[in-house]
Amino acid sequence: MIKYTLVCDASHEFESWFPGSESYEEQARRGFVECPLCQSTKVSKAIMAPHVARKDRDAVPALASVPAVPAVASPAQPVALLDEKQQHLRAMIRDLHEKIVASSDDVGTSFPEEARKMHDGETPLRSIRGKASFEEARSLLDEGIPVMPIPDLPEERN
Repeated sequence: MIKYTLVCDASHEFESWFPGSESYEEQARRGFVECPLCQSTKVSKAIMAPHVARKDRDAVPALASVPAVPAVASPAQPVALLDEKQQHLRAMIRDLHEKIVASSDDVGTSFPEEARKMHDGETPLRSIRGKASFEEARSLLDEGIPVMPIPDLPEERN
């Protein structure tokens, strides 16, 4: 993996990781590298000093005699990993998830059995949620039992 400092045509500077230099070149050529602040795809690598791991660390004299220079605090810069549209979409998914959870009973891994019981009239109809494998969900649909996956929250996938 390689981390590049990038700059867009509006002079916004940001960092991004790539599997290698070829990957960056290909993604940039195809317009997949985008400034998180202005969404410009006219992005280039900024001048960077390479970090080279050294094996002779013990042989380098300690810098303890050099007086410490106080760091100048730079003002906090906004970091936009998601644009406004993506943030709105994630908020909508979060709201939908909360409404589903609030208006349904969690039956856990017994979801397929509970859904069949309700479909067959053995138990009263109600909104339920739970766990089912892909095969179990497919089987329920084949039997005419309506099921729908609940979207994962964006935070659960990160």
